[in-house]
Amino acid sequence: MNEMLRGASRAVLFLLLFQGLGGDGSEFVGDGRDFGGDYSKLSGIIIPGFASTQLRAWSILDCPYSPLDFNPLDLVWLDTTKLLSAVNCWLKCILLDPYNQTDHPECKSRPDSGLSAITELDPGYITGPLSSVWKEWVKWCIEFGIEANAIIAVPYDWRLSPKMLEERDLYFHKLKLTFETALKLRGGPSIVFAHSLGNNVFRYFLEWLKLEIAPKHYFQWLDQHIHAYFAVGAPLLGAPDTIKATLSGSTFGLPISEGTARVMCNSFGSSLWMMPFSKYCRGDDVYWKHFSKGNGGVHHSYHCSEQEPQSNYSGWPTYIANIEVPLVHDSAGYDAYPSLSEVTHENLTSMECGLPTQLSFSALETSDGTFFKAIEDYDPDGKRLSYQLNRLYHSDPVLNPLTPWDRPPIKTVFCIYGTDLKTEVGYYFAPSGKPYPDNWIITDVIYEIEGSLFSRSGNLVDGDPGIASGDETVPYHSLSWCKSWLGPKVNITRAPQSRLSAKLIEQIPGLQVKGRT
Repeated sequence: MNEMLRGASRAVLFLLLFQGLGGDGSEFVGDGRDFGGDYSKLSGIIIPGFASTQLRAWSILDCPYSPLDFNPLDLVWLDTTKLLSAVNCWLKCILLDPYNQTDHPECKSRPDSGLSAITELDPGYITGPLSSVWKEWVKWCIEFGIEANAIIAVPYDWRLSPKMLEERDLYFHKLKLTFETALKLRGGPSIVFAHSLGNNVFRYFLEWLKLEIAPKHYFQWLDQHIHAYFAVGAPLLGAPDTIKATLSGSTFGLPISEGTARVMCNSFGSSLWMMPFSKYCRGDDVYWKHFSKGNGGVHHSYHCSEQEPQSNYSGWPTYIANIEVPLVHDSAGYDAYPSLSEVTHENLTSMECGLPTQLSFSALETSDGTFFKAIEDYDPDGKRLSYQLNRLYHSDPVLNPLTPWDRPPIKTVFCIYGTDLKTEVGYYFAPSGKPYPDNWIITDVIYEIEGSLFSRSGNLVDGDPGIASGDETVPYHSLSWCKSWLGPKVNITRAPQSRLSAKLIEQIPGLQVKGRT
């Protein structure tokens, strides 16, 4: 992911410099909505991605059997030395309560601030380069003469759901003030650079802003404060990797077991923020609900077009999750797992008593809660994740983020993402015979590779592959959703990279790039 970000950042920097943020005052051609002022007055605001902000301790925690303790302002995310020497202490500082998203009673962590919070997660001679995120990009900006106050980072606690970001940290209030301060400081609007989950954060901010500003002033505020938006590696329709993390864990390359990683990830409310969902299903219009019925107890039900039942996989290349579960009957003759028969009976591929049964779930069934409800009887995280999904997303008072995103009302929008890399799009799970949290194993993985689907063993798989593959983390289907935003003026540039086979820069109505990469 860091390699993808660095490659995409080169393209972003090219466009950034071309627009004149470096202070040369050069012009560019727009669609009639271009910024008519001095481009040296623009600011760049960076919204980092998942796990891309440093977290620091805000507690004093003694760690037995370890010479290293946690003191206020010590790095938690990420300090690999303490992770290796005092993993139980480290977990206390990083885990959240899965139900109310509060800190551990003995330790709490909070996001760091400023550019240093997003440049290197674990600074050091060896660990620094391995955990570098935005450092190289900031260095390029300095080399090209961009002013120090022109680049602003807005770190956030990436463990929290959008609702909790505002409830606990007032993050979206602070983000609004950041845009307003940048305008007052430099005299011009800002360019937003969002990476990965940062795009989801920015989307939520735009919806939250609708409820904070009078309707007649909303677009005026956007035009005044935001000139352009760069969506880098945006999981616009989610990412199947989220499902893998909920069942088998994602270690982020850290020296921890997958079971430990699973417990950690499933305690974060944000882990479900990038769940894959159907492009054919939308939620209720919350904006008008606030003016008509109020927002108390709002539940965003899904409204699907007729294309959803007609599509095989909710528009995705294949089923997101395929899971083997035992179909067991108790001695009295009743189903031992009633919720399974209620929710997913039609998905059963075998009804033989006592034999494993494979259930398959589309993107819609993962995002609407069907998947987690189906595994509640087999996994303690099933109920916890169902609770999080309903409370933090389906019942969010501003937006159900697990719905397709229409073109944001920003003057100029760029989509930048990697393509043609081997990317996971579906998984097969089976019981491992081990206790929680290691109770599932991945028996097979489905990859998209340049327009085809293959299993982990290399066999060709049936499905609906796209014309290209994704960036190694997010499938092409999700990355390229911004094509649905296309208008009359579009430039598409493919920029080959040394490691990445290509970078696709898609300009959505606004700026016309007068140059070559």
